[in-house]
This record gives sequence, C-alpha cells and structure tokens, in this order.
Amino acid sequence: MAKHFLGDTVVLLGRSLRHITRSPDTIITTAVMPIAMMLMFVYVFGGAIRTGSDSYVNYMLPGILLITVASGIAYTAFRLFTDMKGGIFERFQSMPIARSSVLWAHVLTSLVANLISLVVVVLVALLMGFRSAAGAPAWLAVAGILILFTLALTWIAVIPGLSAKTMEGASAFSYPLIFLPFLSSAFVPTDTMPGPVRAFAEHQPVTSIVNAIRDLFTEQPVGTDIWTALAWCVGILIVAFAFAMRTYRRKIS
Repeated sequence: MAKHFLGDTVVLLGRSLRHITRSPDTIITTAVMPIAMMLMFVYVFGGAIRTGSDSYVNYMLPGILLITVASGIAYTAFRLFTDMKGGIFERFQSMPIARSSVLWAHVLTSLVANLISLVVVVLVALLMGFRSAAGAPAWLAVAGILILFTLALTWIAVIPGLSAKTMEGASAFSYPLIFLPFLSSAFVPTDTMPGPVRAFAEHQPVTSIVNAIRDLFTEQPVGTDIWTALAWCVGILIVAFAFAMRTYRRKIS
C-alpha cells in the first residue's frame, strides 16, 4: 500500500513539476515581491530604522524569507482550485491510484517551488551585502525550519484551494499571512512597539521563527526560540493537515 502511494505521488509530482517548468513566471513572481520589499526597506527605510544590528539586510532577511513562503503558497491554492474546476480530481478518482497522492503531489510541488524562490531571495540578499559566518549545521537548521514552515502553510493553502468558490478567493487567503511578519520582530525590535501591538507581536508564531533563524545566522545562542518555532510549525502543520484531509474527503465523497 505504501509503495502504491509513493509511486502514485511520484508520478503526479512529475506532472505538477512539469507545469511549473512550463510557467517559471510563477516562481519569478513569488520571488519578485519579497525582493522588492527587501530593496525598499534596506535602501529607503533602512537608514531610519534602529535595530542594533550592523547590517539591516542581515536583520530583516529572516522575515523576508517567511514572506517569500507566504507569497508562494498562494499558487498552490490556485493550482488546486484549477484542478478542481477542471475536473482533474474526478478523472483521477476513476483511476486505480491512491487518493491522497493527488494532494501530496501539490504539496511537494509547493515545497520545491518555494525552495527555489528562497534560494533566489538569499542570492539577491548576498548581492545586497548579507553575510553570515554560520556553519553548515546552522544553515541546515534554518533550512529545516523553512521546510517545516512551508509545509505548514502549504497545507493551510490546500483548504481554500479545495473549497473556494472563485479563483480570487482561492489565493486571497495568503494576504493576512504575508502581512503577519510586519507585526513581528521581522523588521523592527518588538520593544519599539506600543503595548497591545507588542504583546501580539511577541506571542505570534512569526516572531519566534524569525528570532530563531536570525540567531542561527548570527551564531547566537538560540535559547527557547528554536523550540517555540518548531512547536508552532509542527502544531500548525498537524492542524492544517487534519482540516485539509477532512475538506478533501468531503469534496470527493
């Protein structure tokens, strides 16, 4: 059964990746907005923002990476919505394939596309002066956090992708997720914020994830931030996966 599921997922993953290679503009579009934000904040606002860091691009890059992921998962919802409306799911149900492999193919495609976008953003950040003395273990830890974060948000994207009534509705859910890093420690220290905003910023998932990635890049002790970040990512992933599978079963029943 597991072999059957893995084989079906690989075949459907190949189909989804071919769609990506035929329209690379989706990856480019995903990377363009975070890069534009990074350019604007570093070269326009960076001189007026005091973070205690020698380089503002070093300070803000973790938040930009999360915005990149939040931008990219909108395309997952869009592709799922297109497949639902195009009758692809009904066609797959008439074939002897594992039903959940259809969703996993979309999720893994999102992971691959977002990782490519993240690499592009990091390369641009390096051109802008980003530097990190972190070793391979720290970079692998950052990659692990970003992969978990991408999977968590992708499974959230699956829900509107399956249940939205319009194409705009399928992708509009990502806007609050893109905005969330602005209410965190991604761009300014939380202690500069007014009371209620600071309380929210310090207790929402993005702040702990950003702080953990920032500490890994700067070789600082991560403390409890990394465990809080992992707990948020895994918790969101589990809940989103459960709701997504429930929505999928309801749609195909």
